[in-house]
Amino acid sequence: MRLARGAWVAVAAALLAAGCVSTGGDVLIGERSDARTRAKAHTDLAGGYYELGNMGVALEELKVALKSDSDYAPAYNLQGLVYLDLKENALAQRSFERALDLAPNDPNVLHNWGWFLCQTGREKESIPQFMKAIQQPLYRTPSKSYAAAGQCSAKMGKDADATAFFERALRLDPDNPVALLPYAEQQYHLGNLQRARTLVGRYNQLTTPTPASLWLAARIERRAGNRAAAQPYEVQLRQRYPGSKEYQDFLQGKFQ
Repeated sequence: MRLARGAWVAVAAALLAAGCVSTGGDVLIGERSDARTRAKAHTDLAGGYYELGNMGVALEELKVALKSDSDYAPAYNLQGLVYLDLKENALAQRSFERALDLAPNDPNVLHNWGWFLCQTGREKESIPQFMKAIQQPLYRTPSKSYAAAGQCSAKMGKDADATAFFERALRLDPDNPVALLPYAEQQYHLGNLQRARTLVGRYNQLTTPTPASLWLAARIERRAGNRAAAQPYEVQLRQRYPGSKEYQDFLQGKFQ
């Protein structure tokens, strides 16, 4: 789940305002602690801008963070995500590899590295990274990694594995939107319309419907022969997201 920008900025501001107290006259320890605090604060600010889609400012904040502490793994981890969104795959890989060098067992780094592999045609390599993340005892969001493993397995055509991963994700967190929508898509393509309907319906109840979720709900009903049931989703798609690819697909009759 993403933090709102206000939450990111509040955390970062508190860190920037905080002072680090050295004990026993150990100035070097105090300086290192200050550098890490500044790096964390600017990384948190970068995270807020990343969530807003302001990638340029996010990268500038990360540059400041890494200037403060060049060994701060979370900054490289976020930098990898930013570069991945910008489709700068070589830079993303370099950032993730540096994060892994510094924090080889950090579950968030492992998850994001796995996601990078999945998004760059290396789906088979991604699954072990998600599993390694899940195995870390302090990982707080294993459901997210099971859901990602499900998506990557589905991309490889391994539907039995994908289903198993999605089910494990939802057993851990039944309301996980990251699992609900891709699982619904997979079940739709497998022809399991009732299961797909239940999953996407749950997704649309829990969060603001997206173009993808409205379009999937409409296609499920059309495929089931329920044109009247599809219409409310199509109306919402037109009203909320007239510029979306999904609405263009609707206008062009691309219902599969």
